[in-house]
Amino acid sequence: MKEKLLNIEVNSEIGKLEAVLLHTPGAEVENMTPRNAQRALYSDILNLSIAQKEYEQLSGVLNKFTKTYQIADLLCELLDKHEEREALIGKICVSEEVTEYFEYLMDMSSKALTKVLIEGLPARINSLTAYLKDDYYALQPLYNFYFTRDASVSIGNKVLVCKMASKVRMRESFICEAIFRSKRIFNGDVLNAHDFQPGNNDVYMEGGDILVAREDILLVGNGTRTSSQGIDMLINRLCRSGCTEKKHIIVQQLPESPESFIHLDMVFTLLDTDKAMVFEPLIMGENQFQTVHMIIENGRVSKIKSVNNIPSILKKLGMEVDTVICGGSADEWNQEREQWHSGANLFALAPGKVMAYARNVHTLNELDKIGFEIIPSWDVISGKNDIHKIKNCVVTIEGSELPRGGGGARCMTMPLRRSPVKWPK
Repeated sequence: MKEKLLNIEVNSEIGKLEAVLLHTPGAEVENMTPRNAQRALYSDILNLSIAQKEYEQLSGVLNKFTKTYQIADLLCELLDKHEEREALIGKICVSEEVTEYFEYLMDMSSKALTKVLIEGLPARINSLTAYLKDDYYALQPLYNFYFTRDASVSIGNKVLVCKMASKVRMRESFICEAIFRSKRIFNGDVLNAHDFQPGNNDVYMEGGDILVAREDILLVGNGTRTSSQGIDMLINRLCRSGCTEKKHIIVQQLPESPESFIHLDMVFTLLDTDKAMVFEPLIMGENQFQTVHMIIENGRVSKIKSVNNIPSILKKLGMEVDTVICGGSADEWNQEREQWHSGANLFALAPGKVMAYARNVHTLNELDKIGFEIIPSWDVISGKNDIHKIKNCVVTIEGSELPRGGGGARCMTMPLRRSPVKWPK
């Protein structure tokens, strides 16, 4: 009997998680050296064995709480279908200028091809061109793929396939698009950013910059990974896909440096119907980075203006949030240190139930002060603590290696379906 398709539906950041897309880091993370770390968008290289033990805590909690899907499993299943394999491999080979490998890749088993597409394909040094290119890989490893948040985003019943800021990550989007377009596991409309002005290098966006605050409110970061042109494209695509209700797009400009500000979810995440984690100097403080409110009516932008900050405009829209300060309010030094280690990058399993790194102790203290119980992930996995029976909690995962890749619990999760939220009246 054919398994029923999972309908994509995400209308908030906090609704009870019903399904999520993951990728467990593997050999691709070790197929990196200090020489290519910068190209891989890392500030450091990871110890895979430790990173996997830390990731096991994240995935273990999610497996206890909700339905999880692994990208490698979905990709391997997709590659069993000749037409879908041919389309994906053709797109990858053309994009990465390795068309001479097309037949070689097509002849691989699905399992071997899945491994190569994620972990990388060493180049064949059989020509002068290949020799002079001086690159070990024909297909680069997907070092960043465990950050499943960025390549695609669930918005309502649609999946936006992102046009990534860096070419080294484009294959992630191609793989995600193939999985969602196949309609064998998931059911949802696919909006592909690659199809819109494909030659325009100014159009790019990533999922870490896109937060679904409420069904009618989208928060978007504008920085090094998501351009203003990319945001305009996103609004255009959403408006063209049957959007008739009034929508609000709140855009937050982000600094180009330090690199810990790469996405909006590194400085602002939602924890509950009335709480948000913020990096105070950027979100609440006076600075040169604008917060812009755009109103969409009848499929077009009807009004656009600057506002004080995200919490203030959310309040005006009937979504008042108390701010919890990343790193604590006492010391700017602690705020900066913990923001650097993804202290503001929390992921909601349900309203008031979130995941975070254990290393950010000052951030955890702030949450403890307002009634969030701090629970180690292994206590959830072992059954010692049932988070369904706890009102507010933070499930902590160890984070000595995973943060080196530049992200936290939200970065490593791509929700596919969430339950509706009962908003305060």
